[in-house]
Amino acid sequence: MKLRIDKMISNVGLGSRKQIKQDAKQGQIKINDVIEKDSSRIIDTDIDVVKYKGETVKYVQFIYLMMNKPAGVVSATEDNHDKTVIDLLSEEDKFYEPFPVGRLDKDTEGLLLITNDGQLTHDLLSPKKHVDKTYYAEVEEEVTEQDIKAFAEGVILTNENYKTLSAKLEIIEAGYPSRCYVTIKEGKFHQVKRMFNAVNNEVIYLKRLSMGPISLDENLKLGEYRHLTEEELKLLIG
Repeated sequence: MKLRIDKMISNVGLGSRKQIKQDAKQGQIKINDVIEKDSSRIIDTDIDVVKYKGETVKYVQFIYLMMNKPAGVVSATEDNHDKTVIDLLSEEDKFYEPFPVGRLDKDTEGLLLITNDGQLTHDLLSPKKHVDKTYYAEVEEEVTEQDIKAFAEGVILTNENYKTLSAKLEIIEAGYPSRCYVTIKEGKFHQVKRMFNAVNNEVIYLKRLSMGPISLDENLKLGEYRHLTEEELKLLIG
């Protein structure tokens, strides 16, 4: 990408353009190991090596984060009453103004992707894409083979008269409560909970395990997050 030196450096949060301009005049910027005193010079981020105050600057346009969302935190960029997932980020990552990819209910835990890449967000959330999302659920009543069949055929969501797309329900352990996996291809409001409501059951614990090709890193404790790896990014955006 071609852009001004001061824009590149300021965009990664290393200083204001005014400060960068002053630092450039003092010889604090090097392009390919040559001092550059004109902070407005256009450089190519794919070719040129930029050093600011002796440190190499890597231009970052998008960030991609994986969070193990805890219960009690809302999937939003801001909220007047509750802590948001953005509040859990470092100031360095907040700088890029990321937002959650879709929503997890306040009381739902697990995988939440956070990015500032609008196109990726659209692709993951578009109803036409049918991106798989898998959850671990604990429900009050015993899950049956009849429930598995109902999920596969699609159920009518209460108060909406909407029939869901085919979903996969796998029983891990039947009983009271029952433990199971649910994979859906869409993201209606409170969908997993409402699907169980449709078969006269109640979700008491819900955790998202995967979204598309990305699975939750079980090494992440609740409330922790990390940047996606290169391998995960390749799976996600090619």
